[in-house]
Amino acid sequence: MLSRIATLVRKELQALLRDRQGRMLLIVPVLLQLAVFPFAATLEVKNNTLGVLNEDGGPEAFELVARFSQAQAFTGMLLFQNEAEMRAAIESQRALVVVRFPAGFSREVAAGRAVTLQAILDGRRSNSGQVATGYLRRMLQDYLGERNLASGRPANSEIVVRHWYNPNLDYVRHIIPSLVAIITTISTLVVTSLSIAREREQGTFDQLLVSPLTPGMIMVGKAIPAFFVAAGQASIIVAAGVFVYRIPFQGSLLLLYASMIFYILALVGIGFLISSICSTQQQAFLGVFSFIMPAILLSGFPSPVENMPLWLQYIDWFNPLQHFIVVVKGVFIKGLGPTLIVRSLWPLLVIALLTLSAANWLFRRRLN
Repeated sequence: MLSRIATLVRKELQALLRDRQGRMLLIVPVLLQLAVFPFAATLEVKNNTLGVLNEDGGPEAFELVARFSQAQAFTGMLLFQNEAEMRAAIESQRALVVVRFPAGFSREVAAGRAVTLQAILDGRRSNSGQVATGYLRRMLQDYLGERNLASGRPANSEIVVRHWYNPNLDYVRHIIPSLVAIITTISTLVVTSLSIAREREQGTFDQLLVSPLTPGMIMVGKAIPAFFVAAGQASIIVAAGVFVYRIPFQGSLLLLYASMIFYILALVGIGFLISSICSTQQQAFLGVFSFIMPAILLSGFPSPVENMPLWLQYIDWFNPLQHFIVVVKGVFIKGLGPTLIVRSLWPLLVIALLTLSAANWLFRRRLN
């Protein structure tokens, strides 16, 4: 039995690696995403324009404006004389945030009284505006704290923030571990779902049916190459994260690859489920695309799963990508051990059992 499966595995690997174009398609997209994603897929706010409507004119207001101009989020500043100019700048998207200093601002600061600034955001870029406003709020708090300290007044209460696992809030540390899960998802689904469809189109599927291989052996023989491809691509991403982007790998490589087995099994089941329904490679590719896009959007990569409606969180439990992203980040960044990631591994095993069983049933049904 093992020799038959090994023969099928060898055949599948030869089909994937027999020409230069096939080998390049397995490596080049990974390198391109490693080069682009860490810089493009970021929620950091940089190189924007800040608008200022200063109705005060006092020295404290001018000092605070000078501090705002040094913020990394803003490389340009627009000074407005009236509200009409401010409104026109926001409508034309020339300013992301406009800070409005009310009359008497400097007098209130000098007296040590509480002050209020108005921040007007471009609602069409709400996320960037809120992040940039957070920067401005922090700078205002620091400025007022320094003023109180210099004048001998008691400092206002504040929360001192410490970011565990990512002290400098480097967004690359969020992107790279997530890429391990996302890229292995795409490669595994493509390899497994297109394999059966390719056999049907090339007319070799009937040869498999009359061979000594059972449907279970065929599934195993086509799943092993997918694991090799996914493990190879994951190794490239992990190596780039450690040696190129200087992200310290805190956990165990053995634990990461062992966890990947559970994840690949779940993906293989989904891939075979798609291929058992589709008759051509085009249909299989569309089926993979229809699964991948919702899976990524609901994985917790672009936005937290906790922010989703409760009914959608229940459905998302069957999304293997959201479980594996937790595992990868936990092993990569936090150095979690097996006892702490098992809560994300057993759902992958359940998904694998369900999808593989359904794929095997559909596969046998189409044979009869």
